[in-house]
Amino acid sequence: MTPLLPGLAGGLVALGILGIVVGLRPAPVVPKQPRKNSGRGRFVIDSRTRMLLLIGLGLGIVGWVVTGWVLALVIAPVAVIGLPVLLSAPPAATQINRLEAMEEWTRSLAGVLTVGIGLEQALVATLRSTPGPISAGVTRLVSRLRARWDTETALRAFADELDDATGDLIAANLILAARRRGAGLTSVLEGLAESVAADVRARRQVEADRAKPRSTARWVTVISASVLVVLALSGSYVKPYGSPIGQVILVVLLAAYVATLVWMRRMATGKPLPRFLDRRTDLSLGSGVTP
Repeated sequence: MTPLLPGLAGGLVALGILGIVVGLRPAPVVPKQPRKNSGRGRFVIDSRTRMLLLIGLGLGIVGWVVTGWVLALVIAPVAVIGLPVLLSAPPAATQINRLEAMEEWTRSLAGVLTVGIGLEQALVATLRSTPGPISAGVTRLVSRLRARWDTETALRAFADELDDATGDLIAANLILAARRRGAGLTSVLEGLAESVAADVRARRQVEADRAKPRSTARWVTVISASVLVVLALSGSYVKPYGSPIGQVILVVLLAAYVATLVWMRRMATGKPLPRFLDRRTDLSLGSGVTP
């Protein structure tokens, strides 16, 4: 068996692992906008990824020259690009900040409503004090209201932009309040803000507990990689891995370790609650979400 075959097998396995890592990377939350026909799709790699890829290729070439391992040409780039993604914290902090912003905005809206102005005027009045994570959505909501949109239609569009179960709950209460035009919305919003605040506290505690095993995995990975590099450069312990069969075994072991990291990250990434409000949902006053 020539060294090319285990190198090719290792490359295929590494590319598969890299595909899993890229697939697990969270997509940024952006408002839904109409798609523009660009004529053809393009695969774009950002400057940071290109830099990491060049560093990984350089390290792989050095490792190949020093140790004679063909797999170093694949392992180094995959490790440089993939390990920071697998060992970084999931995007829970962004989600928690958005929830906290919704809680602050709901509490602010409840305070404005206590002065006795209408719902639409209260929504406009909260624009200046809206927290940053949801300021774009509230700005568009106010713009629609100023453009004489129907209040319910504007609130449903606002819920679609938030794309969150908690945002649906807030928007549903506001829609029902716009229909009834009665008293009681202030107390409902205050209670809802307290519920969201409790959810935020619980999520922060969960993330603090999840950070401990992530830190442990990070240190274990750094120590293991350092020991492997030192042994590969100076010791005879890893000499059997230089053979074709040894290269295949090394790929299997590294793939198993990466699979463990992927499994750990998937367990630490919470699934968002499903939404219940869209532009086709028919809210009734007897549905239990009433002001």
